[in-house]
Amino acid sequence: MLVVEDDQETAAMLAELFASEGYEVDVALDGQQGLHLALSRKPDIMVLDRGLPALDGLDLMVRLRRVGVTAKILVLTGRGAVGDRVQGLNAGADDYLGKPFDLDELIARVRALHRRHLEHTDLLPLGQGHLDLRHREVLTSTGGVVKLSARECDLLRTLAVAPNAICRRTDLRTQVFPEATSESIVDTYVHYLRRKLGREAIRTVHGLGYRAGSV
Repeated sequence: MLVVEDDQETAAMLAELFASEGYEVDVALDGQQGLHLALSRKPDIMVLDRGLPALDGLDLMVRLRRVGVTAKILVLTGRGAVGDRVQGLNAGADDYLGKPFDLDELIARVRALHRRHLEHTDLLPLGQGHLDLRHREVLTSTGGVVKLSARECDLLRTLAVAPNAICRRTDLRTQVFPEATSESIVDTYVHYLRRKLGREAIRTVHGLGYRAGSV
């Protein structure tokens, strides 16, 4: 992830927030540095302000889209009027959030952008192994290959999108098993995955939910 924000205090807060969610975060304090890091580091997600020194946020997005950069971009700015949002989306933003903002909403929006990015990604890191989304199988750190059912793959993918985040059972039921009426189905499929991959594949956070482990 790349954060482009000229206010150092806000930039540091965002970097810490996203790092706690499991993202590797680079920070740029002006638009020119943001352009350099976006082209050299090739982030999956960018969070950027509009009013940047050296190179305006809108100009930065236009330049990146012009050279084929496909990173998902969320504009985080104090310019929240309808016209400003339209300008931002037309310049290449995938989402737009005004300041001041709610931290939970920001994290949820970034997770949604990450999921959209992963729709075009075949291999998803899972500890030292990988989840192969195309073939619905786990490639373990020891070289093994474990086949998954469609629901097992969906559950593991949801957990692996933000590896350090805790996913509540109710959220997992809603996202992976929308037709189910009980959260016990989540526990059942966690049991299935642990039986195939080992208990460390999914970690229980008592009283809160589950998070991705290692395979």
